[in-house]
Amino acid sequence: MTKNSDSKWPARGGSMTRRQLLALGAATGASMMYGGLPVMAQTARRGSPPAAPRGQVVVGLSQEATVFNPLLSSLEVDHGVWWNIFDPLWGVDAKGNWIPKLAAEIPSVENGGLSEDGLGWKIKLRKDAVWHDGTPFTAEDVKFTLELINRPGFNARTRQGHDLVTDIQVTGTHELSWRMKAVYAPYLSQLSSTFIVPKHLLGKAQDPNTAPFNQKPVGTGPFMWGSRVPGDRIVLEANPKYFGDGPYIERLVLKYIPDLNGLYTQFRTGQVDIVGIQGILSNFYDEAKKLPGLVISVNSGSSIESITPNHGFPALADKAVRQALYGSINKQAIIDLIYYGLPKATESFIPRESWAYEPALPKQTYDLAKAGKVLDDAGWAPGPDGVRQKNGVPLAFDLSTTSGNELRAQTQQLLQQDWKKLGVAMKINNMPAAVMWGDFWFKSKFQSALVSVNFMTGNDPDASYRFSSKAIPVKGGSGSNVYQYENPEADRLLEQGRVTMDRAARKEIYAQLQQVLHEDLVILPLFQLAPIEGYKQGLVGYEHNVNVQSNCWNAGTWYWAV
Repeated sequence: MTKNSDSKWPARGGSMTRRQLLALGAATGASMMYGGLPVMAQTARRGSPPAAPRGQVVVGLSQEATVFNPLLSSLEVDHGVWWNIFDPLWGVDAKGNWIPKLAAEIPSVENGGLSEDGLGWKIKLRKDAVWHDGTPFTAEDVKFTLELINRPGFNARTRQGHDLVTDIQVTGTHELSWRMKAVYAPYLSQLSSTFIVPKHLLGKAQDPNTAPFNQKPVGTGPFMWGSRVPGDRIVLEANPKYFGDGPYIERLVLKYIPDLNGLYTQFRTGQVDIVGIQGILSNFYDEAKKLPGLVISVNSGSSIESITPNHGFPALADKAVRQALYGSINKQAIIDLIYYGLPKATESFIPRESWAYEPALPKQTYDLAKAGKVLDDAGWAPGPDGVRQKNGVPLAFDLSTTSGNELRAQTQQLLQQDWKKLGVAMKINNMPAAVMWGDFWFKSKFQSALVSVNFMTGNDPDASYRFSSKAIPVKGGSGSNVYQYENPEADRLLEQGRVTMDRAARKEIYAQLQQVLHEDLVILPLFQLAPIEGYKQGLVGYEHNVNVQSNCWNAGTWYWAV
């Protein structure tokens, strides 16, 4: 297998006749059903996987993956690299079933992997996994990974649940056990997205936060690190020693195309085989579903599109301001005119497919007069320039998102127009993804942001990572509560949900939590994402999975039908 990362690889499938891109504009507003069913049915699975890896798949991404150590603070797009270079102990498939990865079996009370009280864990590992450099994978690697996550000074992506692990004992080359300080109901789910790293490499690093490993990672997954051209692409090469199914392709190319119009163009003209992350813009849907040789589907995403105020920013710290802003959002117009009626409005941070989703939350209504009265009653009076102010603080703030996303830019313009009528000065401040999702986001330097976020822990409704007062990075917390939200009642419910094992009881807890967060308007929810995904006909094995944060989660099993 020859590594050729700098060559111009031919795209799979012939190029198509160029058509003029659809102009952005108002849609009919007709709602459309969606549920992950392809508009063009995929042809029947043809043939069998090749005996040796063959060909390549180019995945188009609108954001650039930059964090390659899967334990560090990161973004959704980085998961596409992790799922292919590394493995967790177990994963989760599109139906929500656990799949053993580095573990030989899923621990349970029945097989002795879990104690009756949920505090004792025993993990049996598979014996045929090997690190990409040839070093055998052992229980010491799992122990090292869990201890590194909890190490003071390590910039862990999350310590939720991991911080309860104690007394880790390696009881054999491929066996280990530990105790939990307290019951943590979502831990199976948390471990399904916790990727194991090699002790023999990272254990030698003086500072794991800046180790060379973080730029050239070594894992156990179906693909090995190949090369990276910053701002352009990452190339992963097939791992011939992988223990699982596949890989069946020689190379997985993660191509960075920040402009979503350009991403769609490269997909429809054959330069990209799959579109991921933001997917196909809604205004291109009618054209895309008619293009020959492509499989297009409108899926249910787990992420929520919302306006996220920084609660540490003075003007947005006032709940009355957030209430007025929310009441002056023409949510249905945004969905119908900009997103062509594809997504569904929501009031919750939990996707409606979850068992914990609360459908009875108060529905937002668009009422500028009522929103203005809320501000009047709260003491926000118009100033000489028409901008409201209170105690010398102007009702002015920036709303930021990634540049190159025209649908979000249109949403910002609609918001700006309505908010101006209230005496609110909102300035659009967009930037490249690498800047937007760097310190600007993680260190809470933004004032407000238009983003889509998956608030779940895997497929579990635990959102401590996002909403706990202990998860505020700029206040020393471990997590992604970048909005700096703090509420003792929310903290109590989050903790209660973590330690309760009975699902019916947990459902009630999360119903109360959704009510508290909705009352506080921690985020101003717009809609649950309905990503339009597409791939070339003839690619076998691609499957949308609402339970993970990357549509490359099973790329090791993809192959081209011939």
